[in-house]
Amino acid sequence: MKAHDGMYIGGQWRPAAGPDTIAVVNPADEQVIAHVPAGTADDVDAAVRAAREAFPAWAATPPAERAARIAALRDVLVARKDEIAETVTAELGAPLALSRTVHAGVPVLVAGSYAELAASYSFEERIGNSTVLLEPVGVVGAITPWNYPLHQVVAKVAPALAAGCTVVLKPAEDTPLTAQLFAEAIHEAGLPAGVFNLVTGLGPVAGQALAAHEGVDLVSFTGSTAVGRQIGATAGAAVKRVAVELGGKSANVILPSADLAKAVSVGIANVMSNSGQTCSAWTRMLVHRNQYDEALALAAAAVAKYVPGERVGPLVNAKQQKRVRGYIEKGLAEGARLVAGGPEAPHETGYYVSPTVFADVTWDMTIAQEEIFGPVLSILKYEDEEDALRIANGTVYGLAGAVWAADEAEAVAFARRMDTGQVDINGGRFNPLAPFGGYKQSGVGRELGPHGLSEYLQTKSLQF
Repeated sequence: MKAHDGMYIGGQWRPAAGPDTIAVVNPADEQVIAHVPAGTADDVDAAVRAAREAFPAWAATPPAERAARIAALRDVLVARKDEIAETVTAELGAPLALSRTVHAGVPVLVAGSYAELAASYSFEERIGNSTVLLEPVGVVGAITPWNYPLHQVVAKVAPALAAGCTVVLKPAEDTPLTAQLFAEAIHEAGLPAGVFNLVTGLGPVAGQALAAHEGVDLVSFTGSTAVGRQIGATAGAAVKRVAVELGGKSANVILPSADLAKAVSVGIANVMSNSGQTCSAWTRMLVHRNQYDEALALAAAAVAKYVPGERVGPLVNAKQQKRVRGYIEKGLAEGARLVAGGPEAPHETGYYVSPTVFADVTWDMTIAQEEIFGPVLSILKYEDEEDALRIANGTVYGLAGAVWAADEAEAVAFARRMDTGQVDINGGRFNPLAPFGGYKQSGVGRELGPHGLSEYLQTKSLQF
Protein backbone atom coordinates (compact mmCIF):
# COMPACT_ATOMS: atom_id res chain seq x y z
CA MET A 1 0.00 0.00 0.00
CA LYS A 2 1.54 3.24 -1.20
CA ALA A 3 0.10 6.73 -1.01
CA HIS A 4 0.75 9.13 -3.89
CA ASP A 5 1.50 12.74 -3.01
CA GLY A 6 0.03 14.05 -6.26
CA MET A 7 -3.03 13.88 -8.52
CA TYR A 8 -3.47 11.54 -11.48
CA ILE A 9 -4.17 13.95 -14.33
CA GLY A 10 -3.59 13.54 -18.05
CA GLY A 11 -2.07 10.09 -17.69
CA GLN A 12 0.53 10.95 -15.05
CA TRP A 13 0.94 11.77 -11.36
CA ARG A 14 1.30 15.53 -10.98
CA PRO A 15 2.06 17.65 -7.90
CA ALA A 16 -1.01 19.12 -6.23
CA ALA A 17 -1.71 22.80 -6.67
CA GLY A 18 -1.67 23.46 -2.92
CA PRO A 19 0.28 22.21 0.11
CA ASP A 20 -2.59 20.92 2.24
CA THR A 21 -3.04 17.21 2.90
CA ILE A 22 -5.65 14.84 4.31
CA ALA A 23 -4.73 12.27 6.97
CA VAL A 24 -5.98 8.75 6.27
CA VAL A 25 -6.87 6.98 9.51
CA ASN A 26 -7.27 3.25 10.16
CA PRO A 27 -10.64 3.13 11.98
CA ALA A 28 -9.76 -0.10 13.78
CA ASP A 29 -6.86 1.38 15.76
CA GLU A 30 -7.25 5.14 15.08
CA GLN A 31 -3.70 5.40 13.70
CA VAL A 32 -2.77 7.63 10.75
CA ILE A 33 -1.61 5.37 7.91
CA ALA A 34 -1.02 7.90 5.12
CA HIS A 35 -1.53 11.43 3.85
CA VAL A 36 -2.93 12.43 0.45
CA PRO A 37 -3.22 15.85 -1.19
CA ALA A 38 -6.24 18.00 -0.38
CA GLY A 39 -7.20 19.09 -3.87
CA THR A 40 -8.30 22.61 -4.74
CA ALA A 41 -10.38 24.16 -7.48
CA ASP A 42 -7.15 24.53 -9.47
CA ASP A 43 -6.53 20.78 -9.33
CA VAL A 44 -10.10 20.12 -10.43
CA ASP A 45 -9.75 22.59 -13.29
CA ALA A 46 -6.58 20.89 -14.53
CA ALA A 47 -8.27 17.49 -14.39
CA VAL A 48 -11.38 18.67 -16.21
CA ARG A 49 -9.26 20.28 -18.91
CA ALA A 50 -7.36 17.01 -19.38
CA ALA A 51 -10.63 15.09 -19.62
CA ARG A 52 -12.07 17.61 -22.08
CA GLU A 53 -8.98 17.36 -24.28
CA ALA A 54 -9.12 13.55 -24.29
CA PHE A 55 -12.85 13.33 -24.95
CA PRO A 56 -13.06 13.65 -28.76
CA ALA A 57 -10.59 10.84 -29.45
CA TRP A 58 -12.06 8.51 -26.80
CA ALA A 59 -15.63 9.15 -27.97
CA ALA A 60 -14.54 8.27 -31.52
CA THR A 61 -12.81 5.07 -30.42
CA PRO A 62 -14.77 2.03 -31.69
CA PRO A 63 -16.81 0.36 -28.92
CA ALA A 64 -14.88 -2.88 -29.37
CA GLU A 65 -11.63 -1.09 -28.55
CA ARG A 66 -13.19 0.60 -25.51
CA ALA A 67 -14.40 -2.84 -24.44
CA ALA A 68 -10.87 -4.24 -24.73
CA ARG A 69 -9.47 -1.50 -22.49
CA ILE A 70 -12.17 -2.09 -19.86
CA ALA A 71 -11.43 -5.82 -20.02
CA ALA A 72 -7.76 -5.05 -19.46
CA LEU A 73 -8.73 -2.93 -16.45
CA ARG A 74 -10.75 -5.83 -15.07
CA ASP A 75 -7.73 -8.10 -15.45
CA VAL A 76 -5.52 -5.68 -13.53
CA LEU A 77 -8.11 -5.53 -10.73
CA VAL A 78 -8.04 -9.33 -10.58
CA ALA A 79 -4.24 -9.39 -10.46
CA ARG A 80 -4.18 -6.82 -7.65
CA LYS A 81 -7.16 -8.11 -5.67
CA ASP A 82 -5.14 -8.93 -2.55
CA GLU A 83 -3.59 -5.47 -2.45
CA ILE A 84 -7.00 -3.91 -2.98
CA ALA A 85 -8.54 -5.94 -0.16
CA GLU A 86 -5.75 -5.06 2.27
CA THR A 87 -6.04 -1.37 1.39
CA VAL A 88 -9.82 -1.33 1.90
CA THR A 89 -9.40 -3.05 5.26
CA ALA A 90 -6.73 -0.54 6.30
CA GLU A 91 -8.71 2.62 5.48
CA LEU A 92 -12.35 1.46 5.85
CA GLY A 93 -11.93 -1.13 8.60
CA ALA A 94 -13.87 -3.89 6.87
CA PRO A 95 -12.92 -7.43 7.96
CA LEU A 96 -10.40 -8.84 5.51
CA ALA A 97 -12.71 -11.67 4.43
CA LEU A 98 -15.38 -9.12 3.45
CA SER A 99 -12.79 -6.97 1.67
CA ARG A 100 -11.67 -9.95 -0.39
CA THR A 101 -15.10 -11.25 -1.40
CA VAL A 102 -17.09 -8.02 -1.73
CA HIS A 103 -14.87 -4.93 -1.84
CA ALA A 104 -12.33 -6.48 -4.23
CA GLY A 105 -14.54 -9.12 -5.83
CA VAL A 106 -17.70 -7.27 -6.86
CA PRO A 107 -15.89 -4.53 -8.84
CA VAL A 108 -14.32 -7.25 -10.97
CA LEU A 109 -17.80 -8.54 -11.86
CA VAL A 110 -19.03 -5.03 -12.66
CA ALA A 111 -16.00 -4.12 -14.78
CA GLY A 112 -16.35 -7.41 -16.66
CA SER A 113 -20.03 -6.75 -17.32
CA TYR A 114 -19.22 -3.38 -18.90
CA ALA A 115 -16.44 -4.87 -21.01
CA GLU A 116 -19.08 -7.16 -22.48
CA LEU A 117 -21.73 -4.43 -22.77
CA ALA A 118 -19.39 -2.00 -24.52
CA ALA A 119 -18.80 -4.63 -27.21
CA SER A 120 -22.44 -5.70 -27.62
CA TYR A 121 -24.51 -2.57 -26.88
CA SER A 122 -26.43 -1.05 -29.78
CA PHE A 123 -25.41 2.59 -29.98
CA GLU A 124 -27.61 3.08 -33.05
CA GLU A 125 -31.16 2.06 -33.94
CA ARG A 126 -33.66 2.60 -36.74
CA ILE A 127 -37.11 3.98 -35.84
CA GLY A 128 -39.41 4.61 -38.81
CA ASN A 129 -37.67 7.02 -41.14
CA SER A 130 -35.12 8.02 -38.50
CA THR A 131 -31.77 6.73 -37.31
CA VAL A 132 -31.31 7.27 -33.57
CA LEU A 133 -27.76 7.65 -32.31
CA LEU A 134 -26.75 7.16 -28.68
CA GLU A 135 -23.67 9.29 -28.09
CA PRO A 136 -21.48 9.91 -25.02
CA VAL A 137 -22.56 12.80 -22.81
CA GLY A 138 -19.03 14.18 -22.50
CA VAL A 139 -16.95 14.79 -19.37
CA VAL A 140 -18.27 13.08 -16.25
CA GLY A 141 -17.60 14.38 -12.75
CA ALA A 142 -17.82 11.33 -10.47
CA ILE A 143 -18.07 11.87 -6.71
CA THR A 144 -17.99 8.64 -4.73
CA PRO A 145 -18.56 7.63 -1.08
CA TRP A 146 -16.41 5.73 1.38
CA ASN A 147 -18.63 2.75 2.24
CA TYR A 148 -17.78 0.74 -0.91
CA PRO A 149 -14.65 2.60 -2.02
CA LEU A 150 -13.85 0.54 -5.14
CA HIS A 151 -17.28 -0.73 -6.15
CA GLN A 152 -18.76 2.77 -6.24
CA VAL A 153 -15.85 3.98 -8.38
CA VAL A 154 -16.14 1.12 -10.85
CA ALA A 155 -19.94 1.42 -10.98
CA LYS A 156 -19.50 4.97 -12.30
CA VAL A 157 -16.24 4.87 -14.24
CA ALA A 158 -16.79 1.61 -16.15
CA PRO A 159 -20.12 2.60 -17.78
CA ALA A 160 -18.83 6.09 -18.47
CA LEU A 161 -15.82 4.65 -20.30
CA ALA A 162 -18.01 2.13 -22.11
CA ALA A 163 -20.23 4.98 -23.32
CA GLY A 164 -17.23 6.93 -24.62
CA CYS A 165 -17.12 9.55 -21.87
CA THR A 166 -14.04 10.77 -20.04
CA VAL A 167 -13.99 11.04 -16.26
CA VAL A 168 -12.74 13.12 -13.34
CA LEU A 169 -13.09 11.24 -10.05
CA LYS A 170 -13.26 12.85 -6.60
CA PRO A 171 -13.33 9.99 -4.07
CA ALA A 172 -14.38 10.25 -0.43
CA GLU A 173 -11.68 11.73 1.79
CA ASP A 174 -11.85 8.76 4.20
CA THR A 175 -10.88 6.18 1.56
CA PRO A 176 -8.62 7.84 -1.03
CA LEU A 177 -5.96 5.10 -1.09
CA THR A 178 -8.28 2.65 -2.85
CA ALA A 179 -9.01 5.32 -5.46
CA GLN A 180 -5.28 5.84 -6.00
CA LEU A 181 -4.90 2.08 -6.51
CA PHE A 182 -7.66 2.27 -9.11
CA ALA A 183 -5.81 5.07 -10.91
CA GLU A 184 -2.74 2.84 -10.99
CA ALA A 185 -4.86 0.05 -12.49
CA ILE A 186 -6.22 2.44 -15.14
CA HIS A 187 -2.66 3.37 -16.09
CA GLU A 188 -1.52 -0.26 -16.17
CA ALA A 189 -4.50 -1.21 -18.35
CA GLY A 190 -3.37 1.27 -21.00
CA LEU A 191 -6.23 3.77 -20.98
CA PRO A 192 -5.28 6.85 -23.05
CA ALA A 193 -4.01 9.88 -21.14
CA GLY A 194 -6.80 12.10 -19.85
CA VAL A 195 -9.59 9.54 -20.22
CA PHE A 196 -9.54 9.03 -16.46
CA ASN A 197 -8.34 11.60 -13.92
CA LEU A 198 -8.22 11.57 -10.12
CA VAL A 199 -8.35 14.47 -7.68
CA THR A 200 -8.36 13.71 -3.95
CA GLY A 201 -9.81 16.29 -1.62
CA LEU A 202 -12.62 17.43 0.65
CA GLY A 203 -16.21 17.43 -0.55
CA PRO A 204 -16.99 21.10 0.13
CA VAL A 205 -13.84 22.13 -1.77
CA ALA A 206 -12.88 19.67 -4.51
CA GLY A 207 -16.31 18.03 -4.75
CA GLN A 208 -18.14 21.32 -5.05
CA ALA A 209 -15.62 22.62 -7.59
CA LEU A 210 -16.13 19.51 -9.71
CA ALA A 211 -19.94 19.68 -9.56
CA ALA A 212 -19.90 23.36 -10.49
CA HIS A 213 -17.23 23.23 -13.20
CA GLU A 214 -18.53 24.46 -16.55
CA GLY A 215 -16.44 21.82 -18.35
CA VAL A 216 -18.33 18.95 -16.70
CA ASP A 217 -21.34 17.68 -18.65
CA LEU A 218 -22.72 15.18 -16.13
CA VAL A 219 -22.31 14.83 -12.37
CA SER A 220 -22.66 11.34 -10.92
CA PHE A 221 -22.85 11.37 -7.13
CA THR A 222 -23.44 8.74 -4.46
CA GLY A 223 -23.85 9.84 -0.85
CA SER A 224 -26.27 11.42 1.57
CA THR A 225 -29.58 12.92 0.52
CA ALA A 226 -28.57 16.26 2.04
CA VAL A 227 -25.43 16.54 -0.10
CA GLY A 228 -27.32 15.13 -3.08
CA ARG A 229 -29.72 18.07 -2.89
CA GLN A 230 -26.77 20.48 -3.04
CA ILE A 231 -25.23 18.62 -5.98
CA GLY A 232 -28.59 18.60 -7.79
CA ALA A 233 -29.08 22.32 -7.21
CA THR A 234 -25.60 23.12 -8.48
CA ALA A 235 -26.00 20.95 -11.57
CA GLY A 236 -29.52 22.20 -12.21
CA ALA A 237 -28.41 25.83 -12.14
CA ALA A 238 -25.91 25.01 -14.88
CA VAL A 239 -28.46 22.88 -16.80
CA LYS A 240 -26.19 19.85 -16.73
CA ARG A 241 -27.10 16.19 -16.38
CA VAL A 242 -27.06 14.65 -12.92
CA ALA A 243 -27.36 11.11 -11.56
CA VAL A 244 -27.56 10.73 -7.78
CA GLU A 245 -27.84 7.61 -5.64
CA LEU A 246 -28.73 8.72 -2.12
CA GLY A 247 -29.96 7.39 1.21
CA GLY A 248 -32.20 4.47 2.08
CA LYS A 249 -34.34 3.03 4.87
CA SER A 250 -35.18 -0.34 3.40
CA ALA A 251 -37.90 -2.64 4.71
CA ASN A 252 -37.43 -6.40 5.07
CA VAL A 253 -41.01 -7.69 5.00
CA ILE A 254 -41.50 -11.20 6.35
CA LEU A 255 -44.96 -12.46 5.38
CA PRO A 256 -46.60 -15.05 7.68
CA SER A 257 -46.01 -17.95 5.25
CA ALA A 258 -42.24 -17.40 5.07
CA ASP A 259 -39.49 -19.48 6.63
CA LEU A 260 -39.15 -17.17 9.63
CA ALA A 261 -35.82 -18.50 10.88
CA LYS A 262 -34.15 -18.12 7.48
CA ALA A 263 -35.65 -14.69 6.85
CA VAL A 264 -34.48 -13.37 10.21
CA SER A 265 -31.00 -14.89 9.90
CA VAL A 266 -30.43 -13.47 6.40
CA GLY A 267 -31.93 -10.15 7.45
CA ILE A 268 -29.51 -9.83 10.38
CA ALA A 269 -26.58 -10.74 8.11
CA ASN A 270 -27.66 -8.08 5.60
CA VAL A 271 -27.70 -5.31 8.22
CA MET A 272 -24.46 -6.33 9.93
CA SER A 273 -22.47 -6.69 6.70
CA ASN A 274 -20.02 -3.82 6.19
CA SER A 275 -20.87 -2.69 9.75
CA GLY A 276 -24.27 -1.55 8.53
CA GLN A 277 -22.65 1.04 6.27
CA THR A 278 -24.76 0.10 3.25
CA CYS A 279 -27.40 2.43 1.84
CA SER A 280 -29.57 -0.51 0.72
CA ALA A 281 -29.36 -2.43 4.04
CA TRP A 282 -32.71 -3.79 5.28
CA THR A 283 -32.68 -1.81 8.52
CA ARG A 284 -36.41 -2.25 9.23
CA MET A 285 -37.62 -5.84 9.73
CA LEU A 286 -41.41 -6.13 9.51
CA VAL A 287 -42.94 -9.17 11.22
CA HIS A 288 -46.58 -10.22 11.71
CA ARG A 289 -47.80 -9.72 15.29
CA ASN A 290 -48.38 -13.47 15.77
CA GLN A 291 -44.71 -14.19 14.98
CA TYR A 292 -43.18 -11.18 16.66
CA ASP A 293 -41.88 -12.75 19.86
CA GLU A 294 -40.40 -15.69 17.97
CA ALA A 295 -38.68 -13.28 15.56
CA LEU A 296 -37.16 -11.35 18.47
CA ALA A 297 -35.69 -14.54 19.94
CA LEU A 298 -34.29 -15.58 16.57
CA ALA A 299 -32.79 -12.12 16.03
CA ALA A 300 -31.12 -12.12 19.44
CA ALA A 301 -29.53 -15.50 18.72
CA ALA A 302 -28.44 -14.46 15.23
CA VAL A 303 -26.89 -11.12 16.17
CA ALA A 304 -24.83 -12.70 18.95
CA LYS A 305 -22.62 -14.25 16.25
CA TYR A 306 -21.55 -10.80 15.01
CA VAL A 307 -18.67 -9.92 17.31
CA PRO A 308 -17.12 -6.43 16.93
CA GLY A 309 -13.54 -6.74 15.80
CA GLU A 310 -14.16 -10.15 14.24
CA ARG A 311 -17.21 -10.42 11.98
CA VAL A 312 -18.11 -6.74 12.36
CA GLY A 313 -15.59 -4.00 11.70
CA PRO A 314 -15.52 -0.44 13.02
CA LEU A 315 -17.37 2.47 11.51
CA VAL A 316 -15.33 4.63 9.19
CA ASN A 317 -14.53 7.52 11.55
CA ALA A 318 -15.22 9.05 14.94
CA LYS A 319 -17.96 11.32 13.60
CA GLN A 320 -19.85 8.38 12.17
CA GLN A 321 -19.44 6.41 15.41
CA LYS A 322 -20.84 9.31 17.44
CA ARG A 323 -23.72 9.72 15.00
CA VAL A 324 -24.78 6.07 15.16
CA ARG A 325 -24.49 5.88 18.94
CA GLY A 326 -26.65 9.01 19.07
CA TYR A 327 -29.36 7.25 17.07
CA ILE A 328 -29.26 4.30 19.49
CA GLU A 329 -29.73 6.69 22.41
CA LYS A 330 -32.57 8.38 20.52
CA GLY A 331 -34.28 5.03 20.01
CA LEU A 332 -34.15 4.32 23.74
CA ALA A 333 -35.40 7.82 24.57
CA GLU A 334 -38.41 7.37 22.26
CA GLY A 335 -39.42 4.08 23.89
CA ALA A 336 -37.85 1.34 21.80
CA ARG A 337 -36.52 -1.69 23.69
CA LEU A 338 -33.09 -3.23 23.26
CA VAL A 339 -32.91 -6.86 22.20
CA ALA A 340 -29.14 -6.69 21.74
CA GLY A 341 -26.36 -4.12 21.81
CA GLY A 342 -26.70 -0.56 22.95
CA PRO A 343 -24.90 2.80 22.81
CA GLU A 344 -21.82 1.74 24.80
CA ALA A 345 -18.68 1.22 22.69
CA PRO A 346 -17.56 -2.44 22.72
CA HIS A 347 -13.83 -1.51 22.56
CA GLU A 348 -11.83 1.36 23.99
CA THR A 349 -9.89 1.84 20.76
CA GLY A 350 -11.37 1.92 17.27
CA TYR A 351 -14.63 3.38 16.01
CA TYR A 352 -16.72 0.35 16.91
CA VAL A 353 -20.46 0.26 17.62
CA SER A 354 -22.15 -2.75 19.19
CA PRO A 355 -24.46 -4.62 16.78
CA THR A 356 -27.85 -3.42 18.00
CA VAL A 357 -31.39 -4.76 17.61
CA PHE A 358 -34.47 -2.82 18.75
CA ALA A 359 -37.94 -4.18 19.55
CA ASP A 360 -41.20 -2.30 20.17
CA VAL A 361 -40.36 0.13 17.37
CA THR A 362 -43.23 2.09 15.84
CA TRP A 363 -43.17 3.36 12.28
CA ASP A 364 -42.94 7.02 13.32
CA MET A 365 -39.87 6.71 15.59
CA THR A 366 -36.68 8.42 14.46
CA ILE A 367 -34.83 5.09 14.20
CA ALA A 368 -37.57 3.82 11.84
CA GLN A 369 -37.56 6.91 9.64
CA GLU A 370 -33.99 8.19 9.32
CA GLU A 371 -30.95 6.50 7.78
CA ILE A 372 -28.61 5.43 10.59
CA PHE A 373 -25.76 3.88 8.55
CA GLY A 374 -24.52 1.53 11.22
CA PRO A 375 -25.15 -2.00 12.58
CA VAL A 376 -28.60 -1.14 13.92
CA LEU A 377 -31.84 -3.02 13.15
CA SER A 378 -35.40 -2.07 14.10
CA ILE A 379 -38.02 -4.85 14.30
CA LEU A 380 -41.55 -3.61 13.74
CA LYS A 381 -44.86 -5.40 14.20
CA TYR A 382 -47.65 -5.34 11.61
CA GLU A 383 -51.28 -6.42 11.72
CA ASP A 384 -51.91 -7.50 8.13
CA GLU A 385 -50.45 -7.06 4.64
CA GLU A 386 -51.99 -3.61 4.16
CA ASP A 387 -50.43 -2.48 7.42
CA ALA A 388 -47.07 -3.97 6.37
CA LEU A 389 -47.25 -2.12 3.06
CA ARG A 390 -48.10 1.15 4.80
CA ILE A 391 -45.08 0.80 7.09
CA ALA A 392 -42.75 -0.34 4.28
CA ASN A 393 -43.67 2.65 2.11
CA GLY A 394 -43.90 5.09 5.00
CA THR A 395 -40.56 6.89 4.65
CA VAL A 396 -39.12 9.51 2.32
CA TYR A 397 -36.75 6.85 0.94
CA GLY A 398 -37.21 4.14 -1.67
CA LEU A 399 -33.88 2.52 -2.49
CA ALA A 400 -34.23 -1.19 -1.76
CA GLY A 401 -36.12 -3.80 0.23
CA ALA A 402 -36.88 -7.47 0.66
CA VAL A 403 -39.93 -9.73 0.81
CA TRP A 404 -40.14 -13.28 2.14
CA ALA A 405 -42.98 -15.74 1.55
CA ALA A 406 -43.42 -19.48 1.06
CA ASP A 407 -44.84 -18.85 -2.40
CA GLU A 408 -42.71 -16.74 -4.74
CA ALA A 409 -45.79 -15.32 -6.46
CA GLU A 410 -47.07 -14.07 -3.10
CA ALA A 411 -43.78 -12.29 -2.46
CA VAL A 412 -43.70 -10.79 -5.95
CA ALA A 413 -47.27 -9.48 -5.61
CA PHE A 414 -46.27 -7.63 -2.43
CA ALA A 415 -42.98 -6.39 -3.94
CA ARG A 416 -44.85 -4.86 -6.89
CA ARG A 417 -46.66 -2.58 -4.44
CA MET A 418 -43.51 -1.35 -2.70
CA ASP A 419 -42.26 2.15 -3.56
CA THR A 420 -38.63 1.19 -3.99
CA GLY A 421 -36.11 0.71 -6.77
CA GLN A 422 -34.96 -2.84 -5.97
CA VAL A 423 -36.52 -5.70 -4.01
CA ASP A 424 -34.89 -9.03 -3.11
CA ILE A 425 -37.32 -11.95 -3.22
CA ASN A 426 -36.59 -14.64 -0.62
CA GLY A 427 -32.95 -13.54 -0.37
CA GLY A 428 -32.31 -12.92 -4.07
CA ARG A 429 -28.69 -12.87 -5.22
CA PHE A 430 -26.71 -9.85 -6.42
CA ASN A 431 -26.96 -9.32 -10.17
CA PRO A 432 -24.35 -6.95 -11.70
CA LEU A 433 -26.62 -6.36 -14.70
CA ALA A 434 -29.73 -5.34 -12.74
CA PRO A 435 -30.38 -1.59 -12.44
CA PHE A 436 -29.78 -0.14 -8.97
CA GLY A 437 -31.23 3.16 -7.84
CA GLY A 438 -34.08 4.66 -5.89
CA TYR A 439 -37.55 6.11 -5.79
CA LYS A 440 -38.46 9.30 -3.92
CA GLN A 441 -35.54 10.89 -2.01
CA SER A 442 -33.26 7.91 -2.65
CA GLY A 443 -32.06 9.42 -5.90
CA VAL A 444 -32.37 9.94 -9.62
CA GLY A 445 -31.00 7.56 -12.24
CA ARG A 446 -29.70 4.00 -12.19
CA GLU A 447 -26.36 2.22 -11.92
CA LEU A 448 -25.19 -1.18 -13.22
CA GLY A 449 -26.00 -3.05 -16.41
CA PRO A 450 -27.43 -1.49 -19.57
CA HIS A 451 -29.59 0.91 -17.54
CA GLY A 452 -26.43 2.22 -15.89
CA LEU A 453 -24.75 2.62 -19.27
CA SER A 454 -27.67 4.65 -20.62
CA GLU A 455 -27.11 7.30 -17.93
CA TYR A 456 -23.93 8.33 -19.77
CA LEU A 457 -25.49 8.56 -23.24
CA GLN A 458 -27.42 11.30 -24.98
CA THR A 459 -29.76 10.88 -27.92
CA LYS A 460 -29.57 12.28 -31.43
CA SER A 461 -32.03 11.47 -34.21
CA LEU A 462 -31.33 11.72 -37.93
CA GLN A 463 -34.42 12.18 -40.11
CA PHE A 464 -34.51 10.73 -43.64
